[in-house]
Amino acid sequence: MTSVDVRNTQRFIAKLSPYFVDTPAECPYGLDCMAVYHQAGFSFLPPAVLDEFLAAGYRRNGNTIYTMRCPDCAACVPIRLEPETFRPSRNMRRVMQRNQDLDIRVEPLEVTPEKLQLLDCFLNSRYPGRTSTARDYYSGFFFNSLAATMEISFRLSGRLVGVSIVDLAECSLSAVYFYFDPAFEKRSLGTFNILYLTELARRQECAYLYLGYWIEPVAAMAYKARFRPHSLLVNGEWLQVD
Repeated sequence: MTSVDVRNTQRFIAKLSPYFVDTPAECPYGLDCMAVYHQAGFSFLPPAVLDEFLAAGYRRNGNTIYTMRCPDCAACVPIRLEPETFRPSRNMRRVMQRNQDLDIRVEPLEVTPEKLQLLDCFLNSRYPGRTSTARDYYSGFFFNSLAATMEISFRLSGRLVGVSIVDLAECSLSAVYFYFDPAFEKRSLGTFNILYLTELARRQECAYLYLGYWIEPVAAMAYKARFRPHSLLVNGEWLQVD
C-alpha cells in the first residue's frame, strides 16, 4: 500500500477546518494544564480519508475525530512506526518469546461480560477513583460507525488476559486502546501488543502503524518511544527518530 502525501494531507485538513470546534476540558493525562480538543463528529469516513486524518496527527474517539490544541502545553506528540523498517530491541525479542504461549485471535469488535470485567479490573488498577466504567469505554470510545474497527484478544490457557482495539485505514493501522489483566503485568503485554500489531501491519502491507500520542512526562505514554525507528509529528512534519 502507498503512503499518504503530507502536503496533500495539509490541504485536505484545511478544507475541513470549518467543521471543527475547540472544546476545553480537564487534561485526560493528568497534566496540570487545560486541554483543548479540536474535534468534529462524522457518521462515516472512507478508509483513505481516515489515513489523511491519521497522517495529520488526528485520533478517533467514538464518532469524533480530534487533535489536541492545548494553549499552554505541547506534550502530546503523534507517533507512528513503519512496519517495514521497525526492528525490535533485544529486550523486545525476549518479550515476544515470553508470550509465545498466548492464543491470539483477530475478531470484529464485540462487547461481552468477560471483556467488561477485564476492562473494569484494568481501569480500577490503573486509574483508581475514575467514574468511567468499561461499558462507558465501549459505548462512548471504542464503538463507532465512521471507521472499520477490529478487536484482538490475547488468551492464556483459555483465560482472557488482554484486548487490543484497532482501527483499519486504507494504508495503515491505528492502535486505539489496549487493556490487560494487571495480574500478568510481568509479561509486558502492552509491549507485546505493539510488537504483534507491527507484524500484523507488515503482513497486511500497511505503510504505517499509528500509536497515538507519545507524552514524555506520562509514563504510561512515554514507553512508545522505545520502539525504533519511529517518527514523530513535529510542526506538521514527520521526523524519523533512529
